[in-house]
Amino acid sequence: MEKIATKTIVQNKKAYHDYFVEETLEAGIELFGTEVKSLRAGRCNLKNAWCSVVNGEMLLNGCHISAYEQGNIFNRDPLRVRRLLMHKKEINRLFGLSKVAGYSLIPLSLYFKGARVKVQVGLCKGKKLYDKRANMAERDAKRDMDRALKERNRG
Repeated sequence: MEKIATKTIVQNKKAYHDYFVEETLEAGIELFGTEVKSLRAGRCNLKNAWCSVVNGEMLLNGCHISAYEQGNIFNRDPLRVRRLLMHKKEINRLFGLSKVAGYSLIPLSLYFKGARVKVQVGLCKGKKLYDKRANMAERDAKRDMDRALKERNRG
């Protein structure tokens, strides 16, 4: 079986800072031609995006895909709500978890898988301020240890 090439368009780094990612899933996304062309140019922002479930369909809200410069009348609203393509069983399971257990559905990245655009959706739980501080302290300690090892190995 041949491996399909993936190319990352954009990652939501803010999501990893604000949430604990418990589980990730892949979903397709319903786009128009000018939106895909804009994505190929890398003009997308996921910073304030979230997913919601309405009438059994998963929707991507707050994702900004800039208008395509040569798109004229075919351009769509950059902040329009886009439908995510997942199996009904997966959508219902995620909807139940997000309502009962207090999870959020956050898009983590947008990428090309072959010619198709895919969204990596994370089942996330919000971090408290002390969690963020502990995470930053841990990262700083690791950086200091790496620097010390590098200095020690140099001499």
